[in-house]
Amino acid sequence: MKGLLRLALGVLGGALVGSCATVRPPPGLEIALTIDDLPVHGPIPAGQTPQTVANSIIATLTAEHVSAYGFVNAHWVVDEPDTFGVLKAWSAAGLPLGNHTWAHKHLSEMSVAEFEQEVARDEPALQQLAGGTEWRWFRYPFLDEGENDAKRAAARQVLAGRGYKIAAVTMDFSDWEWTAPYARCVAARNEGAIAQLERMYLDAAREGIAYSRGLSQQVHGRDIPYVVLLHDSAFEARMLPRLIALYRSQGFRLVGLPKAERDPAYADQVRPDLPALRKGLEGQAVARGIRLPERTDYAPQLAAICPGGPTAPSP
Repeated sequence: MKGLLRLALGVLGGALVGSCATVRPPPGLEIALTIDDLPVHGPIPAGQTPQTVANSIIATLTAEHVSAYGFVNAHWVVDEPDTFGVLKAWSAAGLPLGNHTWAHKHLSEMSVAEFEQEVARDEPALQQLAGGTEWRWFRYPFLDEGENDAKRAAARQVLAGRGYKIAAVTMDFSDWEWTAPYARCVAARNEGAIAQLERMYLDAAREGIAYSRGLSQQVHGRDIPYVVLLHDSAFEARMLPRLIALYRSQGFRLVGLPKAERDPAYADQVRPDLPALRKGLEGQAVARGIRLPERTDYAPQLAAICPGGPTAPSP
């Protein structure tokens, strides 16, 4: 009888532990942060500059021991020469830089020849600043890979011929949508609205984790190393410490972009001379007939907060 009682209590205790214990993420989760639109992603609130924004982001990455690629639109260093200091500070901190084209134009709005000019025109600044880091990583502006398969294939051949790897994105929560609302709320001195922006941002980041992990499980049957798209904005500078803490709390180890994209899931991105898969986890899911999960659209809330002032970030 005592043996049966102990067995029953053991089963009950196991059930209680199973129902109450925190579900731990699987070991080996990896994530790489990438920062687009260096040296300027605006609008920038009054009292801040591209340099102060970059200095804050660099300080966080350095303190947290995170090596994040920064993707450069070098037209700024001609249009606004002071912004060259942003790229110098990034490089001096040992952070790598990559190519985001000269002027951040849509590929679908250019010819292939114009696209190659945009890529090539960005290169002198990268060669000057990159030091010993590998600067031949490319990020499409707006993630626009062309309006049709022929344009996409031709652009990939341009990148392959110039020795580039493509910095794919496999986790994104449209962080750029917070840029203009934050500038408006700072101008309005609305601390309550800024706190609301912070909550929404972290909610969106959490949802982005679940969204990408769910798709990765369906497409690859596992968690791949994820590559996150972020932007060089004043609000990003404010939120980056909390974002990194969030990823770590979810079990992620932060790695560099090259380490993440050594995974076989990125083979067609590391080698753009190979046949291209459908773009990103979403494209590959759709190609397999997988229904995409619903995502929260924060745009209406963000447009309504702190009305007046800037409504969209600069490229």
